Amino acid sequence: MNMRNDNETRALATVSDPRWAAVVARDAKADGSFFYSVRSTGVYCRPSCASRRARPENIEFHATAADAERAGFRPCRRCRPDEPARSSRQAELVADLCRHIESAEQVPTLDELAARAGLSPWHLHRLFKEVTGVTPKAYAAAHRASRVRRELTRSDTVTEAIYDAGYNSNGRFYEDSNEILGMTPTAWRSGGADTEIRFAIGQCALGAILVAQSERGICAIALGDDPDALARDLQDQFPRARLIGGDAGFEALVAKVVGFVEAPRVGLDLPLDVRGTAFQQRVWQALREIPVGETASYGEIAERIGAPKSVRAVAQACGANALAVAIPCHRVVRSDGGLSGYRWGVERKSALLRREAEAA
Repeated sequence: MNMRNDNETRALATVSDPRWAAVVARDAKADGSFFYSVRSTGVYCRPSCASRRARPENIEFHATAADAERAGFRPCRRCRPDEPARSSRQAELVADLCRHIESAEQVPTLDELAARAGLSPWHLHRLFKEVTGVTPKAYAAAHRASRVRRELTRSDTVTEAIYDAGYNSNGRFYEDSNEILGMTPTAWRSGGADTEIRFAIGQCALGAILVAQSERGICAIALGDDPDALARDLQDQFPRARLIGGDAGFEALVAKVVGFVEAPRVGLDLPLDVRGTAFQQRVWQALREIPVGETASYGEIAERIGAPKSVRAVAQACGANALAVAIPCHRVVRSDGGLSGYRWGVERKSALLRREAEAA
């Protein structure tokens, strides 16, 4: 009778512990935060262990693997809790593949990457996207785009830069050049020479606001305290581009942006010149789908784009956004609801969210 009472007491204590829910769910996110041991088998496991679940009265929880071993338990042979977590091993494997892609003269095929990883092509493709948020092909394309920008600034000719960046032919590069550079490679190499960018600076409740437009659409919306500093920042991006002050028609476009800042419910439907990697574009599209008056965490955005492990990369994509309010990165907050960094100042982020909450 006493043994039954003891078992019931231990079972109740286990079931009442919030860590038990992670064990029942085999929650991989809890791996590393604690370990559990099983008296009846003498082993200890990760929360995500796929072994048959033990009875709760046989469970003990431990803060570390060392604690479990000091208590006399040995590591489970199935989940190997004494080795790096599976997620860490996967991240290390994908990091090696990323370095391989970056150092290769030619873009490796999926089969070549899979052979290097010791996985099937299908498994490798899924794992790579899960860890990085993009496919191996998209990662290689983004890296090659970065290389071609770098090579264009230091190579003697455009052709030399194209081949040094890993393209097999001029034709293949020129097919992609508009998306990669937003202009011809010659114009990029010359600092934006022969490229016209119209711009104007206005005032809104958040300070000075600069709106710039290329032939493809709005390419910059910036907020700040100093109008001259905003203009200088635009000039620094394309030192040899022709920056043209906006006419009356363009001033009307700036007024539309200002109107959106002042009254978010008005909406902002503008042609945008959005330049970024495949991953950044997916993040920015997800941001544009957040309704006025609502927010989302970086983790939620990562989930929405199908890359739940890429929270840090989502934050970096938000930081790389050059189109304030049009791509509403101000609507992304920390998981606890707190405000994190904002390219144009956390105070402006707070003010934008406050206005949108009132408008909603």
